Amino acid sequence: MNLEEMLQVADEIVFAQTEHHLDDLQEAVLRGTLQGNIYKKIAKDLDCSESSVRNAGSELWRILSAALGEEVSKTNLRSVMGRLQTSNILNFAHNVSGSFNICSETPQNSTIPNSPTPTEQTPHPQPPPKYQDLSQMPELGDFYGRTQELETLHNWILQQRCRLVALTGVSGIGKTTLAVQLVQQIKDEFEYVIWCSLETSPPFSEFQAELIKFLSQSETPDLSATSPNTSTLIKYLRNHRCLVVLDNVHRLFSSGELAGKYKPETEEYRSLFKQIEQLSHQSCLLLIGWEQPRELPQGKSQTAPICTLQLGGLDRTAVRELLTAYGWAEMDNWATLMDCYQGNPFCLKTVATQILEVAEGLTDCLPEDTILLPEEVKDSLQQQWERLSEIEKNLMFFLAKENQSVNLAKLLETGIISPADLGNVVQYLGRRGLIEKRESFYSLSPVIKQYVKGLAEN
Repeated sequence: MNLEEMLQVADEIVFAQTEHHLDDLQEAVLRGTLQGNIYKKIAKDLDCSESSVRNAGSELWRILSAALGEEVSKTNLRSVMGRLQTSNILNFAHNVSGSFNICSETPQNSTIPNSPTPTEQTPHPQPPPKYQDLSQMPELGDFYGRTQELETLHNWILQQRCRLVALTGVSGIGKTTLAVQLVQQIKDEFEYVIWCSLETSPPFSEFQAELIKFLSQSETPDLSATSPNTSTLIKYLRNHRCLVVLDNVHRLFSSGELAGKYKPETEEYRSLFKQIEQLSHQSCLLLIGWEQPRELPQGKSQTAPICTLQLGGLDRTAVRELLTAYGWAEMDNWATLMDCYQGNPFCLKTVATQILEVAEGLTDCLPEDTILLPEEVKDSLQQQWERLSEIEKNLMFFLAKENQSVNLAKLLETGIISPADLGNVVQYLGRRGLIEKRESFYSLSPVIKQYVKGLAEN
């Protein structure tokens, strides 16, 4: 096949999967990839951001992989398309998109060697119906960067079949936005997809009953089961490929304690998460929140199908795109602003709005070390501050007074933390994303330090 024929085949397959033809960006990504160009070159030719090109490419490889039954990526796209010319995969293309010629010299009525004739073709089984309840899922809104994070989550959930995935990070860092983008991309890989908010900490029995009601839509109800239990729920997760998203999972945990300690009334959720991890099934539970359950490791577990992704700030390219969208295309000190707020999209949007509403020269007339704290940012930080234990707050007050990063030995010298508690306090503040670690030294980000200093002065 030549380049145009490859693009035509890709368009047919994408249309069969999504009922939409390739848009201009998707076609440009495919064309550039087939010509051997890197994402940076494709983005330059299109005069758009590299992250936009990467996101479009990631989505295309996912669609093609699902359609062709093999892993498709930027590196093997040309070879995959080449195999379509003589492979029995052409039968798939014929069935899903009507009929199309891949090579102009191929006769319309020719058959593929070793493939069944039209009268002999075995009918493809109908895929199971899909059930999706995304009524509690927020709108996506603006989305910047996060290509690497999306690829990591795709890999954990679709390739490695992790059963329990936690997405954590400080308020406003973009956890829910990333999860919405992820769900939009992978939802068709599952029979059942549901998004549940735990904002009100619903009783476990109520949550479980609603989830079972949703997952039982394709099955005849078991009238003998007068009170469905966790084993009933696991049965549905075992029989069907399900994606269950639990947002605001930190509402299950106690305030005033180290991160991830369940409230007495939410302990049953712990039992469910443990069974999700340990019992064999084909589904995935995605947890989103400021804190993760204590039993979950950071990163990917080497011994269990569970993992945690702690979300950091946006990269420089994404921050520049965000600030440009908010009218700061020519701003000179955007990199300084990014560092002050750790690439937190909520903080950056809020500060950008305040500066535009007050005066574009606002930052120039303030003392050099001043960090703007709009009320919305203060409210967000206050909610996280109120969840801390007293010993964590004491450590934060100490770090806010320090002009340089400190090591563990210096923390012990202060006497504010006992040697027995030091490891726990530092570990769980790190899990909350409220302290920064560089090598063996710890500090606060500029915006958090400014907020904590304000508390100490009041």
